[in-house]
Amino acid sequence: MSIIDAAEKRYSTKVFDPSRKLNNEQLQQIKALIRLSASSVNSQPWHVIIAATDDAKQRISKATEGPYVFNKPKIVDASHVLVFCSKITIDDDYLNDLLACEQQDGRFSNEQSKQRMVDGRNFFVDLHRKTLDDADHWMQKQVYLNIGSLLLGVAAMGIDAVPIEGFDREILDEEFDLNAQGFTSLVIVPIGYHSADDFNADVPKSRWQDEKIFTEC
Repeated sequence: MSIIDAAEKRYSTKVFDPSRKLNNEQLQQIKALIRLSASSVNSQPWHVIIAATDDAKQRISKATEGPYVFNKPKIVDASHVLVFCSKITIDDDYLNDLLACEQQDGRFSNEQSKQRMVDGRNFFVDLHRKTLDDADHWMQKQVYLNIGSLLLGVAAMGIDAVPIEGFDREILDEEFDLNAQGFTSLVIVPIGYHSADDFNADVPKSRWQDEKIFTEC
């Protein structure tokens, strides 16, 4: 399947088939997709909960009670459910740990290249921490880059998914004690296989035409 075929095939799954499950090899590939995602200055300000059991999915579904109850079946019927979380703050200790990880992975050929990374990352991090005062929103943008990569990647694997923002973040954060770990929940992504009853599976895509969205110069 080409990358364009995957983009054409991908859609927001509305009804999952609870009888079909992902295997361990697929799950490992999905974890690799998440690990390898791009992020600004390699900041990687995310954490992902992977729910495979019915009990774990029920815990996540607590955040879809009340006005979001229409999203509950997607969570309980999917094979697996991913909860993408964003860091709440980005501090110097985190940046030092990140640099040490990069050093261990062989990212720097010498001290000069290492210092260039430090200076470049500090510039952008401080731009958002101190000048623009929007570091939390900046980190959330990085998480959305990861989600976009995941959605296209699983489609290429023949796996269905749907990103969900309709849930109570406070309930989910409390359920998994996320704030104490320095994170907040951002998007729930159930993954698996769509049901034959999914009305959205065969609906044609609707997108703006090229002339509406591109300026070529």
